[in-house]
Amino acid sequence: MIRGRDGKPVDRKMRRMPAKILPLRTVLLTALTMLAFAGNSLLCRLALKDTAIDAASFTTVRLVSGALALWLLVRLRQGAQPLAGNGWSACALFVYAAGFSFAYLSLPAATGALLLFGAVQATMIGYGYWRGERFSAMRSAGFLLAVTGLIGLLLPGLSAPPLPGALLMLAAGISWGIYSLRGKGGGDPTRATAGNFLRAVPFAVVLSVIFWPQTRLDASGFLLAVASGALTSGLGYALWYAVLPALAASTAATVQLSVPVIATVGAVFWLNEAVSARLVLASLAVLGGIALVIRGRRAGLMEKR
Repeated sequence: MIRGRDGKPVDRKMRRMPAKILPLRTVLLTALTMLAFAGNSLLCRLALKDTAIDAASFTTVRLVSGALALWLLVRLRQGAQPLAGNGWSACALFVYAAGFSFAYLSLPAATGALLLFGAVQATMIGYGYWRGERFSAMRSAGFLLAVTGLIGLLLPGLSAPPLPGALLMLAAGISWGIYSLRGKGGGDPTRATAGNFLRAVPFAVVLSVIFWPQTRLDASGFLLAVASGALTSGLGYALWYAVLPALAASTAATVQLSVPVIATVGAVFWLNEAVSARLVLASLAVLGGIALVIRGRRAGLMEKR
């Protein structure tokens, strides 16, 4: 039985604290970060669809500009502090960035964002389950619903995304999920991300050498890749790590559900992409399933208190 400070029994249902109201600055920074994450998909798809830049060059320019932006940010904030990170995390970051770019040669921005986000969350949720994290009936149902949504999106049909691009984006999402899991508790996240971006650059250079015969560059594609690397990636991640301590874990997970939605809206109005019924249904299943997993985890934590 739970007792209050006065020693009297307290009803568990009456024990809930009032919802914490986030400061306006935190809300605005969180919204800006979600726009940046969605902007990565829009900028990459726009560059590969409407400019001459190739996917390997886009990856290299993105990682180089992201590394420079984060290095400059670390120097301005912390002085001549050494960068952190490690080779394995940098490898996961590179696989994410390369898979992301090559997938968007054929995928619409909205579909790519949903596949990426679903794969990231499924990887992290699956890792928790593999490590022995307890799954309630709600969390299990949510995970199955999200996986069903991804499978339904990939089933053959007129509105199905190209399978090679979809598999590349799923690989990118799994890699980003691994990168995120490796980064938990890894010290200063901005220094670690800067170091990992820098370590990933040689991988990207090798990729560009391999695809040298297909190399194509133009000013518009180059600038879009720089914007993706320096702004929506580098500064976007820095903003996220800055605002993350102010958010509850469940809130941080929930707000990320907005990224595929923002990317879809941006793709419709900015890239003139059509939204199929299959994409809408898959989005509802994936995002709704993940929401159930998050809600189930939060309820489980409250029960333990």
